[in-house]
Amino acid sequence: MRLPAPLLLLLGGVIVAAMLTWMLPAGQFNRTDDALTGRRIVVAGTYHRTAGAPVGPFGAVVAVARGFVAAADVIAVVLFVGGAWIVVDRLGALEAVIGGLVRALGSRGLLTIPIVSLFFATMGALENMQEEIIPLVPALLVLGRGVGVDPTTVVAMSAGAAMVGSAFGPTNPFQAGIALKLAQLPPLVAGGLRGAAFVAAVALWVGWTLRHAAAGRPPGGRTSEGESLRHAKRTDYAVLAAALLPMAAYIYGVLRFDWGFNELAGVFFAGGLIAGLVGGLGLIGTLNVYVEGMQMLLPAGILIGVARAISLVLEDGRVVDTILNSFASALGRLPSVAAAFVMIPIHAVIHVLVPSVSGHAVLTMPVMVPLADLLRLPRLIAVLAYTTGGGLIGEILSPTNGALLAVLAAAGVPFQKWVRFAAGGVLLATALGMLMIASLLRS
Repeated sequence: MRLPAPLLLLLGGVIVAAMLTWMLPAGQFNRTDDALTGRRIVVAGTYHRTAGAPVGPFGAVVAVARGFVAAADVIAVVLFVGGAWIVVDRLGALEAVIGGLVRALGSRGLLTIPIVSLFFATMGALENMQEEIIPLVPALLVLGRGVGVDPTTVVAMSAGAAMVGSAFGPTNPFQAGIALKLAQLPPLVAGGLRGAAFVAAVALWVGWTLRHAAAGRPPGGRTSEGESLRHAKRTDYAVLAAALLPMAAYIYGVLRFDWGFNELAGVFFAGGLIAGLVGGLGLIGTLNVYVEGMQMLLPAGILIGVARAISLVLEDGRVVDTILNSFASALGRLPSVAAAFVMIPIHAVIHVLVPSVSGHAVLTMPVMVPLADLLRLPRLIAVLAYTTGGGLIGEILSPTNGALLAVLAAAGVPFQKWVRFAAGGVLLATALGMLMIASLLRS
């Protein structure tokens, strides 16, 4: 089966979501403000039927426009971060540095995969990196061509590695961090187990990516891409540093000051301006290039906005809580060991409907944690099932993940091709998540 283009796929998702609001009964949990996370969460045991609110054709169309408003902070990040990197790219600094790397590696170009993958996996573990990768795709493709790997490999060692790192990263404040707070568990609970799982998961993903890359690499692994790029100068490194320092500042801000997307957009706006001035574009020239770069990233912003519309339609129709309550009720009738493992695919399905990892956490954890208590399961199992099912399977394979579709579109990789590649690696990493759950069940 051939899947449609990303935008058509997401618009189809909006239509399916609207149809579900006519097919499923409406219902809701009560919600309350949570002091630990600063977010509005559901209250377990309060599900009740409500008056139906099916979404019609006009409501679905309006939801697409509302999706852009709801995802405004994410879209702003893509545009502002993208504008900064386009300034760096226009100055030729990225290609020059990449050219030096390609020439240095020579026939050992496959070493790029574990190096780049480890960087993005670490960024995923630290700050749930995903949308920030979109503007980096053109430079990563240059690197990929230089070392002789295809665009699928480029997406795998960047976005794929970041999502694996996000799912298994013990310090991820937007996935494990929120879920652990809602489960009333300390941030570093079972730190040794989770840290070892992070290392193992990244190693598995890197191995899967290397296997794919080696199969399609040209004989000898050398290409002429690196030789065609100019040598880097001191100015190039200064320009690149101006673009990288905002990321370092943002990581510190996330861990120390609870920064979010707005702060990320702000520091990159400043970094992009500094890069342009250092590179000799002048203030007016820098601003012109910055705006051009933002325009180039508009298609990615469109995909993210339409993806957000899907969950808005389901929320308007009051069926998200109905689906969650049905899953939770079914889990409550299973033996505790079976329920622990079945939580994983349930979270994967829910993540298609709620493609935000933080939104997924505040929706499901207040219901799944008491259910784990009822089944006499350790609360950490509910958290690990969420990070494995939603953070891993849902993020890497979901057709409603707007950031993933934007990365794939920028790299020219069809979604169905990505799924064929990623499914095996996701299966291996999921088995690792299940092993973690099994170890907790035995303890």
